Amino acid sequence: MPVANTEDTVANTEERLLALLATLEECQAFLTDRANTETARLLSLAILELRMELHKVTDSELKALCDMIASDEPVQEQSTTRQLPPYLRLIK
Repeated sequence: MPVANTEDTVANTEERLLALLATLEECQAFLTDRANTETARLLSLAILELRMELHKVTDSELKALCDMIASDEPVQEQSTTRQLPPYLRLIK
């Protein structure tokens, strides 16, 4: 029996997670359209967790992004004090 290559296993797992993410986003859109906002919000948390896993976002990186968004300071000033990965850039 051939042993699965680690890279193949990781790629397969990522593919499956991306497919799951797409399904969850469809479900969230369906729930939002049906005015089931509480359930859609709960599902959005699962989507966020899955996206964080896919992009290997740490809790501290997410907190830094949330702090930046909540701050009254312009984004440009804070970017010099706290470096975030490019996938966490704040786009307005």
